[in-house]
Amino acid sequence: MPSKSAGILAYRKRDRLEVLLVHPGGPFWRTKDLGAWSIPKGEYADEEDAEIAARREFAEELGLELTVPLMTLDQIKQRGGKRVTAFAAKFDIDTSSIRSNTFEMEWPPRSGKRQVFPEVDRAEWFTLDEARKKINAGQRPLLDRLAQMIGDE
Repeated sequence: MPSKSAGILAYRKRDRLEVLLVHPGGPFWRTKDLGAWSIPKGEYADEEDAEIAARREFAEELGLELTVPLMTLDQIKQRGGKRVTAFAAKFDIDTSSIRSNTFEMEWPPRSGKRQVFPEVDRAEWFTLDEARKKINAGQRPLLDRLAQMIGDE
């Protein structure tokens, strides 16, 4: 059964609409850019509320609690079958201040050495045009839904 995730697409309006995306940490993602970025999100259990899970994952991946109201962007299905329930939030953050949780894995493979990596190695603000190139292809509809919901000025 495919897993399910919940996440938050934070946005702000400057000269243009900008969205916050995160880049996955760890050695596999180090050199990947286009199509590698994502909204802050994570898996949750059937009995857990999607909005609560989305807020928890945002806090884990960025190191801060999001208390502003959320608007639903509904659900999308990524290529591997994972279903992502997404929300939008008007919010601004200095991306240099993020503090992600970490994970441990054997690296290099079969070396017997365990290393710790951040789940998210960086976060950045992108215009919608930039974000469409950077974001995981399965999450692109979320950008379109946000633009329809609030308008891209």
